[in-house]
Amino acid sequence: MRKLGKFFTVFGILSFVIVLFFSLSLFLRGNEEIPISKEKVGIVKIYGVIRSADGYLSLLDRAEKDRSIKAIVLRVDSPGGVVGACQEIYEKVKEVRKKKPVVVSMGSVAASGGLYVSLPATKIVANPGTITGSIGVIIQSYNVSRLIKKIGIEVITIKSGKYKDLLNPFEKPNPEKIGILQNLVNSSYLQFVKAVSESRKIPIDRVKTFADGRVFTGEEAKKLGLVDYLGNFDRAVEIAKKLGNCPDAKVYYLKRRKSLIDRVFGSGTEEVFKTVLRVINGNTQETLLMYLFN
Repeated sequence: MRKLGKFFTVFGILSFVIVLFFSLSLFLRGNEEIPISKEKVGIVKIYGVIRSADGYLSLLDRAEKDRSIKAIVLRVDSPGGVVGACQEIYEKVKEVRKKKPVVVSMGSVAASGGLYVSLPATKIVANPGTITGSIGVIIQSYNVSRLIKKIGIEVITIKSGKYKDLLNPFEKPNPEKIGILQNLVNSSYLQFVKAVSESRKIPIDRVKTFADGRVFTGEEAKKLGLVDYLGNFDRAVEIAKKLGNCPDAKVYYLKRRKSLIDRVFGSGTEEVFKTVLRVINGNTQETLLMYLFN
């Protein structure tokens, strides 16, 4: 009897450990959906201002390597974001489309960087009223030099070179420094124009006629050659199934794994915490080169 009791005790402990292990695995995997079909159309969402490419690159990489995913729909609802991050996503989309079709479905806004990340797709679908375009670059900074002088505060800056503080908010704007930043903006702008020209097969000179920061509706963008079809998300999925030769494929949403903070306090909480920390540390000003519609 003692041996039997010991057996059940050990069995119970092992069962508990196994259940705990699988429960923890499911928790760490977040809300990732389990595929229910052999053939799938993978959906990757790009929402909001693009500050980092890492999460999106991970999702696109998973979609690229998953053999059951025959085509990808990139759902873009973004006004753009940091130049470097948008360019990283652009390159990844270009890489993925060599292996399987990538169809962009533009939501309410897919402007500036939102357009940039869409460019390499196999096909682009926009709603007639989608806001897109805004081809251009922007960098902004606050200057409080006059206010500081009026208050009587002196700011001491120690730097390694005269151009180390190009947008020092406590120093009167310097034409020479502004010129350096303008060259930086111009270079990034030409990269954008070139990306539009190469991806959409539009001559550079023609791109420059409308690449002045203005925005377009989806209808106008189609006339310019920036968009292939007019339609909603379902239309984009239909096109993806056709291109992927998978008419019976199921829609499969690839989701980013949530951080512990977001799981405990809700989605988006981590970003709020980061913003609060920047304010606490006195970093209320973000001077970044942006492909951004604002």
